[in-house]
Amino acid sequence: MKLIVTDDAHKWFVEELGIESGDFVRFFGKYGGSTNVHVGFSTGIQLVEPENPLITTVIDGITYFVEQSDDWFFTDYTLTIDRDDLLNEPNFTYA
Repeated sequence: MKLIVTDDAHKWFVEELGIESGDFVRFFGKYGGSTNVHVGFSTGIQLVEPENPLITTVIDGITYFVEQSDDWFFTDYTLTIDRDDLLNEPNFTYA
């Protein structure tokens, strides 16, 4: 698994969620919706500290992460989080 947060996505999280250095953003699989590789599940975000992180990416002191317990959703994928310019929201792409 690989976790990529683009500069545009990082700026969105900072501006829209008001996060700053020392904060944490968790990505997780949730029931409902879909992704480009999941049917019936989508990607959720939560502002919580990691308990048992599977992977982390730190940008400007902000830790983006996935928990070990969500391995079932993210395993074998590279997750790229970018900003959708039209909708002005995060875009999650799995490859």
